[in-house]
Amino acid sequence: MSEPSNVAVVLLDSLNRHMLGSYGGTEFETPNLDRFASERATRFTRHVTGSLPCMPARHDILCGALDFLWKPWGSVELWEETITRVLRRQGVTTALFTDHPHLFETGGENYHTDFHCWDYLRGHEGDPWRTYYDPSWAGTPTMPARKGGWWWSKMWGIKEMDRAYDRSRTFFRAEEDYPGPMTMSSAARFLAEDTPHHDRWFMFVDEFDPHEPFDTPAPWAGRYHDEPWDEEWIIWPPYIDGGIASGNFSEREARHLRGNYGAKLSMIDHWFGQILNRFDEQNLWDDTALIVCTDHGHYLGDEREGRDIWGKPGVPQYEPLGHTPLLMSWPGKPGGEVCDALTTNVDIFATVADIFDAEVMQTTHGRSMVPLLAGEADSIREWALGGVFGGWVQINDGQRKYARGASGENFPLSMWSNRWSTMPFGDIGMPGLPPPDHRAWLDRMPGSEVPVIRQPYEPGDTLPLWATTNACNDRHFLFDLDVDPSEQENRSSESSADEMLDLLCTALNEVDAPDDQFARLGLK
Repeated sequence: MSEPSNVAVVLLDSLNRHMLGSYGGTEFETPNLDRFASERATRFTRHVTGSLPCMPARHDILCGALDFLWKPWGSVELWEETITRVLRRQGVTTALFTDHPHLFETGGENYHTDFHCWDYLRGHEGDPWRTYYDPSWAGTPTMPARKGGWWWSKMWGIKEMDRAYDRSRTFFRAEEDYPGPMTMSSAARFLAEDTPHHDRWFMFVDEFDPHEPFDTPAPWAGRYHDEPWDEEWIIWPPYIDGGIASGNFSEREARHLRGNYGAKLSMIDHWFGQILNRFDEQNLWDDTALIVCTDHGHYLGDEREGRDIWGKPGVPQYEPLGHTPLLMSWPGKPGGEVCDALTTNVDIFATVADIFDAEVMQTTHGRSMVPLLAGEADSIREWALGGVFGGWVQINDGQRKYARGASGENFPLSMWSNRWSTMPFGDIGMPGLPPPDHRAWLDRMPGSEVPVIRQPYEPGDTLPLWATTNACNDRHFLFDLDVDPSEQENRSSESSADEMLDLLCTALNEVDAPDDQFARLGLK
């Protein structure tokens, strides 16, 4: 085995581990990801989420530090730098290929700026690419579908909602026009045309598929439908804990939507094949590490506590969402191997920094996976910490998962940021986050001397969305995943919960978590 000179990371958003053939899935076809796993990659079996959802997870990967204990969602702060800025100092050429709209809106706007080059492929989800519907659209290649606000209208009576993709999709004329295929094609072009001119390079493909909307053209559309569907297609999933159980989502709708996710998964797997083909044609396997990962999974009717879960509602990070795939190839290392070590997304940052022998300015929380791949270690961490700002905080030791909710009213709670940006929700009529007020003061992040605005919240305040959608108050969960992988037995009342509670306190102390998180969670 030899150390790689280059690294390519392909992030597929909302990639469900249990639906990949390489992880035992049989419902949908993923031949290219499966080929990569069996022929070239090491398959990690205990990789779990850290900060959630979308942008916090990317912060884990690109900045190397958990941030969900300090803020809900946001851009790169003054006290930290991205892996791309770190690699610039090492003379590494960096490139970004993405259709992920959150990277180019308030709350995620400065992750791309330190790449040497970046290509933003337009039209996905909330990307404000087009201002009108193409009047020549005739229902192909995109199928007539319910608008993005259909669920909000059904549940809360919101009559109009502007979802940019509803307009963008009317301009697609072939599969090659969809954002996912365009992104993979652009990345493959970089591998073919640009990489021969650089001694060392880092490519990050931030692909938003198979994230919703679950919209595909033929031959993917309808591939997994087992019954006729003559209505408008459902490409925008509901976000609800108990859709069928509450009578708001029919079993027929559920099967239709799940099949549409599968179609998008298979389509982006097909286009991921372009990346593998370039690696084959240019013998990149000899000097390049290829990492395939995700930010989180996506609930598609998975049952917990007797209810079917859809999307990413305010529930703990159960296995379908929080136990994620990780595939890594390494020069000279045979494919088809398995690594059972506990890992999490901040470890990807640490691994890339280790490969390029790069020094990092800020406090980080990752552990390099290079010793695992080199056969020098069989473990790099004893616990993995994760969660959502203002929601459950979870600790995982590789076998057991403990999710602790707030004690009482979910306060005290404070947000730490100098950019004061969070996920924009103007398109669904929700108010933005108010600016800091007279209660705010200057504090310091762990390991930093940069003053940071710390805004405390109290009952009655407008809170970041994720803190308001978590029904976590006085609810705790403990699952033994080795014997109960479907998480049907909550063991939080057993004596073993004390061990996990101690481990959670150890982890929070090690990352120097804010004192109000301890108070909010009812911890000493």
